[in-house]
Amino acid sequence: MRLTFLGTPEAAVPSLDALVAAGHDVVLVVTRPDKRRGRGSELSPSPVKTAARAHGLRVTHRLADVETSGAERGVVVAYGAIIPASLLAVVPMLNVHFSLLPRWRGAAPVQRAILAGDLDTGVSIISLEAALDTGPVHLERHVAIEEKSAAVLIDELARLGAAALIEVLDTPALLAHPRAQTGEVTYAEKITKETLHLSPSRSAEETLRTVRLGGAFCFVEGLRVMVLGARASVAVVAAGVVTSLDGEVVLGTAEGTVALDSVRPEGSQTMAASAWWRGRYGAGTRIQWS
Repeated sequence: MRLTFLGTPEAAVPSLDALVAAGHDVVLVVTRPDKRRGRGSELSPSPVKTAARAHGLRVTHRLADVETSGAERGVVVAYGAIIPASLLAVVPMLNVHFSLLPRWRGAAPVQRAILAGDLDTGVSIISLEAALDTGPVHLERHVAIEEKSAAVLIDELARLGAAALIEVLDTPALLAHPRAQTGEVTYAEKITKETLHLSPSRSAEETLRTVRLGGAFCFVEGLRVMVLGARASVAVVAAGVVTSLDGEVVLGTAEGTVALDSVRPEGSQTMAASAWWRGRYGAGTRIQWS
């Protein structure tokens, strides 16, 4: 099938690779413009752009180029912008969405599923509509969330979604007869710095879910500390207190206690939480965190 592919981050690359491997004719790849992705000043291409070049595919940053591409259909995976209805009327599109729709429509479905304590999630192959993630479902696949981090879960869903996409494109009945979405609609709002800022007012369970998103942080004596790994602890510590007990660096929360495994203090490198505490505070110190 002659296809255009619209995607930007690493999570979209497995679907692009799968389309090429399955023999589909990807006539155009549309991705977001190059941007600064690290500390350097040079612009870097998106992961999808890098993968498309490796496959020898034509790449553009102009969404309008889809209309004249000659494609029969488009495939959208985490492109990062709304596709207008006028373009969908010319080139119908499939979307690989990382949730079991209509639960978690929107920008951060994996992260919101983790934060909500959902037991499972999945991937939905839908026909794209102008409204946000409302299209009928061609195929869905489920996965258990368990204690997976967002990064691990996104990688799993990216690979699962790529396989489901190929199945839909290669199965006329699936492609021609999607079903309407049913069930309670929830929206996955973007993850902000406020979301990732750990607070003593949250429970230990909420804190650990936030750490699994990646980028969680708190403040200890005014020092910003990234929390990269943590687990539940049986220690008893008052909410808002951080200390070292029995070799564990522990945070007291509104309900339960969290033990820190690895941290990255402001201006420093990633290290074991125990090494950070020994080097800065020493045994027996009890201070406030926020």
